[in-house]
Amino acid sequence: MFDLLSGPARTCEGVSRRSFLQIGALAGFGVSLPLILKAKTAHAKTTLARTTLAKTTQAAAASKDVNCILIWTHGGTSHHDTLDPKPNAPASVRGEFGAIDTAIPGVQFSEICPNMAAGLKRFAVLRGWNPKNGSHGLADAWMMSGRPYNPAVTYPCYGSVISHVKGFRNALPPFVQLGDSMDHRFNGGTAGILGLEHNPFQVLADPSAARLNVRDITPPSGITPRRVSFRRRMLGAIDRLERRSELQPAAYHALDEHYKTALNMITAPETKRAFQIETEDHGLRQRYGRNRFGQSCLLARRLIEAGVRFVTITDEGWDTHQNNFTSLKNRLVPPIDRGLPQLIADLDDRGMLATTLVVWVTDFGRTPNVNSASGRDHWASSGFAVMAGAGVPAGAILGATDDEGAKIVRDEYFTEDIAATVYAKLGLPPDLIVNAPDGRPIRLVEGRLIKEWV
Repeated sequence: MFDLLSGPARTCEGVSRRSFLQIGALAGFGVSLPLILKAKTAHAKTTLARTTLAKTTQAAAASKDVNCILIWTHGGTSHHDTLDPKPNAPASVRGEFGAIDTAIPGVQFSEICPNMAAGLKRFAVLRGWNPKNGSHGLADAWMMSGRPYNPAVTYPCYGSVISHVKGFRNALPPFVQLGDSMDHRFNGGTAGILGLEHNPFQVLADPSAARLNVRDITPPSGITPRRVSFRRRMLGAIDRLERRSELQPAAYHALDEHYKTALNMITAPETKRAFQIETEDHGLRQRYGRNRFGQSCLLARRLIEAGVRFVTITDEGWDTHQNNFTSLKNRLVPPIDRGLPQLIADLDDRGMLATTLVVWVTDFGRTPNVNSASGRDHWASSGFAVMAGAGVPAGAILGATDDEGAKIVRDEYFTEDIAATVYAKLGLPPDLIVNAPDGRPIRLVEGRLIKEWV
């Protein structure tokens, strides 16, 4: 938590009048907010080692200000039962679902993915992803950063890197995470070596609720904008008096900047507008699906539209060791099958898809053979990933697994390759280097580009 009580000006009770007013002005909004928003001033001092982008495609990507919406289905989504079905395999592998044709001739998806099948001309599927890992926790750290877990170095996730490198567009934080369905045992999904100020601004509230109340920016009962404005004016008056005898103006200035940034976010019109999901057209909200995942997709689009650079949507419950088919059909897949293609279509209709990369990734694949509990277990050798927008070739199916979906037989790519491609699409260099807190240069990208998608 950022210390709002720092600074030498104190009363005999140990709290300065100025700091007391700062706490009062931000009461109910979460006093940790200035820590998150400290990145706005820190960004100007960031040292980032870069090299010249050699390839024309990378140079073109760097010239565009590309945003990203990343969808994380926590637990490990079955590739067999969604986007890589094996209709000709034995029932013990095929499972309970049939296969249906998609919008691309010769390509089939599981029958429980009809909207994804119909919308395939807008996105691409990597069937040649080899996770090289079948462990939760490690998956969150690896998939969110593109680097295997290292106990000596906590590699930052994509959104934190974007926050560090590109910073704020306006009052809204550059990196927002919707939900917290993530395993943090190995610090997956965090800023790691980049510092707490680049962690995601988390929205834990359900966007499908009747009223969306976002912690840190939704004022509690009785705290009106007029009261916030009054407290801000009082702070200014006390500040002017105390500055006359202040011996450390630099320390005051630093505290002021972080405080003002937090207050600016709370009171900025774009913040209020971005989270007013209830103003969206009723029909559009229905098309996204009136559930948490669907409305999170809609809110993510609104946040990107409002100036956020990177949004992560988390969805839980995909570790289907038991009742895999019932869970997928009745609970897990329908919101994804409805919300994700609608998000891509909505971005496309608004002219935003060219500058917004949409990525769907998960922990790993699941076993070819159905277990005795009608489930599938962890599988470290094959899975899938989805990308759309930012120049990704729509309708492309890249890579293939064998007849049982057990191993990659064509166009094999790894997690670090997905990361390299994401960074390239977002305009960052292939040899991206940041400095650790002790000054050591840390390289963040080690993979090769998925050349068919760049």
